[in-house]
Amino acid sequence: MIYVVEVPEHAAPRAWFAYDAADFARKVAAGDPLEPWEIHDQLTARRLLEDLGHAEVDALARERYPAICALGDSHGWDIALYRADHLLGAGVLSAEPVSETAAHEAALAARGGFTCIYHGDRDAIGAFEGADPRIAGQAHWHARRALYEQLVALEVLADDN
Repeated sequence: MIYVVEVPEHAAPRAWFAYDAADFARKVAAGDPLEPWEIHDQLTARRLLEDLGHAEVDALARERYPAICALGDSHGWDIALYRADHLLGAGVLSAEPVSETAAHEAALAARGGFTCIYHGDRDAIGAFEGADPRIAGQAHWHARRALYEQLVALEVLADDN
C-alpha cells in the first residue's frame, strides 16, 4: 500500500492511498493536467519516428523531424530516452534514466503545497504517530488527521473515538 498526504497551500489536507505502483501512477495521472506519457515515458528515437509514420531514417524523416534525428544520431536509435515533464521540462527527452516513481512524485509536488508519500502501513502509522516532522506537531494536526482517517477507512488502525 502507498499512502499519500497532500497539503495544498490554500485548501484542507487530504489523504489517499494506492494499492501499488501502477495504481499510484494511475491516480497521480488522473489528477494531473498532463497526459500520462508526459508525466513519465520511456521510448527510443526510432520509435518516435515510427509513431510518426517513418519506418526508416531516410532523407524525408531527417527533413521533417531534425530534432528526433539529432537525438537518434547523438544517443543511438535504440537507446532508451526518458520523458518526465515535471522533472525535465515540457517535451524534454533525456538519456539519463528517470524513475517512474520520481516522475510521479514530481507531478504531485507540482500541485503546490507539500506532499508526503509513505510506502507501507508501518511508515504511514509512524508518520501519524509523529515520526515524520513534516506533519508532526500542532501546526499539522489536520494533515495527521487526514492520514488517520485514511488508515481507519482501510482498517489499518482502529477508530478509538
